[in-house]
Amino acid sequence: MRTVNALEVRNHLGAVLDHLERTGEPVIVSKGRRPRAVLITVEDFQKRFVDRQTEEHRKALLDRVQAARARRAGDADSLTILRGLRGELR
Repeated sequence: MRTVNALEVRNHLGAVLDHLERTGEPVIVSKGRRPRAVLITVEDFQKRFVDRQTEEHRKALLDRVQAARARRAGDADSLTILRGLRGELR
């Protein structure tokens, strides 16, 4: 993993981005000898953050669907439920 200071990033951003694209290794940006940020490739960002958020959203949606199924009206089929709503049950 390469470490560059903020001044180098400011003066040579293109070269830093080329290095990042070529190697795929994250680049640590430091300021005052302290790490302040990390540059990562778009692919890493999607794998680590976007895909994770999508998976969490999918799981939450699945939980909502399963909860809705648990609340449904017994084991009656949809035709029986419809007839009951219409008042056609005999």
